[in-house]
Amino acid sequence: MALVAMLVVPEMQAVEFAYDAGAELVSAYIWRGQYNGGLSFQPDVEIGYDGDLTSLRFGVWGSVGASDWAFRKGLPKDDDYNPNTYFIPEMDLMLNFQVAGLMIGATHYYYFGGSPFFNWGKFDPEEGSKGTSQTEVTIGYDFRDKCELPLSITWNTMVAGDDLIEKEDGTYKRAFSTYIEAKYDQPLPLEMTLSLALGISPWASNVYNNEHFAVNNISAKLNKEWEFDACTLDLYVLGSINTHHLNKNNAYIAAAGDDKLYNQKLNGCIGLGVWF
Repeated sequence: MALVAMLVVPEMQAVEFAYDAGAELVSAYIWRGQYNGGLSFQPDVEIGYDGDLTSLRFGVWGSVGASDWAFRKGLPKDDDYNPNTYFIPEMDLMLNFQVAGLMIGATHYYYFGGSPFFNWGKFDPEEGSKGTSQTEVTIGYDFRDKCELPLSITWNTMVAGDDLIEKEDGTYKRAFSTYIEAKYDQPLPLEMTLSLALGISPWASNVYNNEHFAVNNISAKLNKEWEFDACTLDLYVLGSINTHHLNKNNAYIAAAGDDKLYNQKLNGCIGLGVWF
């Protein structure tokens, strides 16, 4: 669909190869209002083509935390038990196409630890998931393209992989877990930016661990950049409130439900990145 759309764009636009590469060091891995890990290193590489009206990008993003070196937690001591291991390394594959302010994309989330890299649709209705990877599709719109309003809205839905929910009869069905976010970027003096975000999960989801509509993320991010000839440095502070966790004392990952980290209601982190 992205390739067809690029063909119908007026021939007058100039298209050229483009790339972005860099990495961030974050004090905590915060994702859509949820605490997904502590101190983490997160590299990111994107390549593709950018035009006056369109862009097509393929990217690889990863996260490795300070406690990610062992892949399992809560095992017997003779099975490499590590009480300090809460999370596992993650790698995401991303494909995004943008025309004017409209963006269409897909992301495949993979969590290391022995499950298949792709497990599309592979689950047993009686037993549940057969792996830990997930695939998500995204559609969004950036209003700066038409009215210069620094507001963007994205709709993200899991369509394959480990995204199941248990039915009343004890069997499982695909949840199509969805996260909708509106983000507003406000420029500030000293070349800083304040980003305000509101994210919701509109129906029952095992990914976001809600049984009905929930407000998962109310966040504010203060960002400062320094541009140099060879790279750009990026420093930010992020604070997030998960009102669903405020109202229900539940955990994102059931296997670690006794860990208070997963029950964080107020989350925050500091991040430092370098981009080339």
